[in-house]
Amino acid sequence: MLKRLAISNYALIDTLDISFSNELNILTGETGAGKSIILGALSLILGQRAEGKYFFNQQKKCVIEGTFLVNGFHLNDFFKENDLDYEPETLLRREISADGKSRAFINDTPVNLATLKKLGEKLIDIHSQHATLEINDEDFQLLVVDTIAGNKDLLNDYKSTYKQYRQTQSLLKDLVSQSEQSKSDLDYFQFQFDELDKANLSEEEQSVLEQEQDILTHAEEIKRSLITAIGILGEDDAAVVSQLKDAALNLGHAEKYSPEIGVLHERLNSSLIEVKDILTEIERIEQHSTIDESRLEEINQRLDTLYSLQKKHRVGSNAELIALRNSFSDKLNSILFADEDIEKLKIELDGIYTKLNDLAGQLHESRIASIPRVEESVTGTLHQVGMLNAVLQIRNERLESGSFSQNGTDQIKFLFSANKGQTPLPMNKVASGGELSRLMLSIKSLIAVHTSLPTIIFDEIDTGISGEIALKVGNIMEKLSENMQVIAITHLPQIAARGKAHYTVYKDERAEATHTNIREINSEERVMELAKMLSGNKPGESAILNAKELLK
Repeated sequence: MLKRLAISNYALIDTLDISFSNELNILTGETGAGKSIILGALSLILGQRAEGKYFFNQQKKCVIEGTFLVNGFHLNDFFKENDLDYEPETLLRREISADGKSRAFINDTPVNLATLKKLGEKLIDIHSQHATLEINDEDFQLLVVDTIAGNKDLLNDYKSTYKQYRQTQSLLKDLVSQSEQSKSDLDYFQFQFDELDKANLSEEEQSVLEQEQDILTHAEEIKRSLITAIGILGEDDAAVVSQLKDAALNLGHAEKYSPEIGVLHERLNSSLIEVKDILTEIERIEQHSTIDESRLEEINQRLDTLYSLQKKHRVGSNAELIALRNSFSDKLNSILFADEDIEKLKIELDGIYTKLNDLAGQLHESRIASIPRVEESVTGTLHQVGMLNAVLQIRNERLESGSFSQNGTDQIKFLFSANKGQTPLPMNKVASGGELSRLMLSIKSLIAVHTSLPTIIFDEIDTGISGEIALKVGNIMEKLSENMQVIAITHLPQIAARGKAHYTVYKDERAEATHTNIREINSEERVMELAKMLSGNKPGESAILNAKELLK
């Protein structure tokens, strides 16, 4: 329930602060006084987008605050899901700067506009004279039936299953398409895999073969160098080993005279041992060094095979060829097992279809059962507001078997007749503006009882009605306010007289600027306000008496 609304720097409003009754609140005022401006400001804290051009003062930011009593309206889960502090008296605030930047808050916690809008939809239903157009919308008509049927949880379950069904359908379609495409590529993938698999690849093979190729290619040069080294170290007359032995022998004679020479003698003996070891290794390598042309040819052929495969597949190593081979293997397995996956998915889709069809059937039965209640209740309310011959018929046409929409298999259509003997037809073909207003009021008054919305706002939906009919519409609004807060913007005194609280919206000329303001009026002021609504700005005695009678 909207307890308080404060507006600062919006359109013609400089500052405004007003509190509301929890029953029927009436807003009246001359055309252009700013009633719609107040409603526009309210819509900002309900999540609507804002434009800087509506600011009263371009140098200041616009601030709108709304205090709502939310206790008892089952909103705890919403606050918890959105990580917000739940307060029975919740404050919604919107701050908008002249450059269009906006900030929104719920109980002083910053929120995005989507969150603010979601909460706003749970707090207030704004119904304007233009909103009667939605009565011709089939989704709205279906919503009315579902609301009366209490299908919220069932419909949510259906929509979740429907989404899963469509996603699985799409997945199956893609899988079948991929399978068909893959099967056309099967021979190609098989050939590529076989070629790579036959190559018997290993990651280190290329580097090992390239090293061996280098050795075999230069085998003659290597052997000649080794033989020369052997001669220098051990076989020539002036071989290094012989000369090192002679040098060690001479140091051995002299070391007894000098400890320093003894150290050098030891070092030289160590070097001699190392050179002998090196000579032995060189001799071993030389003995095993051969010029093997056949092995070199074999290596060249193998490397040519590897280089050709790498060039063909535009890669630079065996490791990449192996990864490519594994990729072809995966594709082949995918093709081979695709039919099995498709069958599994078909079975899964059949299960989802069965559940979806069952839920659609439950929705259908629930809707069929509730349609007479909607027809009877709305028609009864229409009779109360003077449309004694009005008839509302609801037709439910099911989709063909196996077809589903996001709301089930039902196509709800409202057919209306305002006159006796007239065949009910779609409302946009037979209903006038005043008839549509009363019809929408009848529908809103019905669904309001079945929803948890705290507040409903009627913005001049009294178009096309007057006199006794207006009295009856006012009575309907007053009755509706027993279950929820109602705020009605009206030009009809018959409706205005039914209010628990009455506010007048007016223009205030001051400081060379025009301001929109609002204030609650007392009993005596209400008499004059209604009298003016009856006969103009200078009401006579009869208008005043008539106003008093209306207030009784």
